[in-house]
Amino acid sequence: MNVTQVVDTVLDRSVALGYGRPGLRVRRRLPGWPADGDRMDGRVVLVTGAASGIGLAASVGFARLGAEVHVLARSEARAQEAAHRTRERLSGAAGPVRTAVCDVSSLASMRDFARRFREELQRLDVLVNNAGVMPETRRHSPDGVELTFATHVLAPWVLIDELTPLLAAAAPSRVVNVVSGGQYGQALPAGDPESERDEYGPKKIYARTKRAELVITEQWAERLRAQDVHVHAMHPGWVDTKGVRTWMPVFRAATRPVIRDPGEGADTIVWLGSADEAIRTTGLFWHDRRPRPPTYAAGPGRDADATRTQLWQHVAELARR
Repeated sequence: MNVTQVVDTVLDRSVALGYGRPGLRVRRRLPGWPADGDRMDGRVVLVTGAASGIGLAASVGFARLGAEVHVLARSEARAQEAAHRTRERLSGAAGPVRTAVCDVSSLASMRDFARRFREELQRLDVLVNNAGVMPETRRHSPDGVELTFATHVLAPWVLIDELTPLLAAAAPSRVVNVVSGGQYGQALPAGDPESERDEYGPKKIYARTKRAELVITEQWAERLRAQDVHVHAMHPGWVDTKGVRTWMPVFRAATRPVIRDPGEGADTIVWLGSADEAIRTTGLFWHDRRPRPPTYAAGPGRDADATRTQLWQHVAELARR
C-alpha cells in the first residue's frame, strides 16, 4: 500500500475527517487523484431530488459539462424552481436544462412519468437517484409502503426498471444511487424489509433504507451487466443540505466546522456520470472518487444471502402493484 492509499484509508476510517471537507481537500492534493470526467455534449442525464442540495449541485455539474439535464421534482413548481436555480448557476458552453415532474413515492406517478419520458426521448446516459426523505414519525406512501423505504428503495428500483430501455439504448450508460455513510451501522432486517415490526426512529430507518438501496444497487448491477448499463452507489459524506438542517439540526451544528457544501457532496456523482472509470466496473460503492468497502468489520457485516434475496423479491412484488 502506497502513501496515497494509506492516507486515503486513514481518512476514510476516521469518518470525521474523511466525511467532512478536510478529507476531500486532502484527497484532492494526493498523487493519483482521479482526473475530472469528459465533456458530455449530446448525452442525457436525469436527476431526482434536483430542487435543492446535492441534486441541484449535481444538475449544475452535469449541465456545465454540456449534458442535457432533466431536473426531476415532485411538482411542476418545484421542477421549474430546480431548472431556474440550475440555469442561473451556468455560463458558457452549458447543456440545456429541462423539467421533469414525478412523485417518486407513488408507483402511479413514476409509471406515468417513465412512460412519457420513454415516448419523448431515445436515450438516457445517466440516471441519478438522489431523492430522499426522513419523516419524524412513521408514514406511508400512497401505495401503503413505509415512506422512507418507498423513496430510497422502491423508487430507484422502479425508475431503473422502467427506464432500462433508454439506458440500454445509450450504453455504456450509468446509474448512480446516492446512499449514506450511515448505512455502515445498519443491517437489513430479516423477514421485515420495511422495518414495520421495529420501533421507528427517523435516523435509524433512513440509514437502514440506504443500506437496502446499496444492496439493490449491487443486484441491479449484475442484472444489467450484459446490457452495458453500469450501476453504482456513492455516499457524499457530511453535506450541508436543507434536509440536514431540517432533520438533523444538532448534527449540523456539531459538524459545522467541517461539513461540506452541496457542490463538494455532488463531486463524485458528476464524476461517476462522466469519467471512464465508472464504465470499467459496476456494482461498486464510491466516496470521493474511490471505491469503498460496502461493510466494515466494526459494523454488522455483509447481510445474509437469503435476506438480500428477500429484499429483491419484496421490492419486485411492490413494483408490480
